[in-house]
Amino acid sequence: MSSKQPTPKNHQLITQRYPRFMAAVDALGQAVADAGPLPEKTRHLVQIGAAAAIRSEGAVHSHTRRALAAGATPEEIQHAVIAATSTIGFPNVMAALSWIDDVTGRPRRTQGGDADG
Repeated sequence: MSSKQPTPKNHQLITQRYPRFMAAVDALGQAVADAGPLPEKTRHLVQIGAAAAIRSEGAVHSHTRRALAAGATPEEIQHAVIAATSTIGFPNVMAALSWIDDVTGRPRRTQGGDADG
């Protein structure tokens, strides 16, 4: 995870409570990273799409932070989710976009216009 953001408190608690389990989860993440040619940024964009599909707010937050740290722009992150609309459904996309905004700090529009501004 990016050194710019502190590790969420729940993650810290679970790591303290179950250190071997979390070490195994970290090792799995490293094995996935080492398994193929996708660059880190692309892997996090894929994971954001998957997190959006299962409506996992925490995972969207986490992978948004990680994608930003790997060089993704907020627009790329949003596009990764919007591109999945026909697969995961409009409500899931809208929820994920709001969770991305939580991390990027982009203001949410409440009247008129589109989300590109």
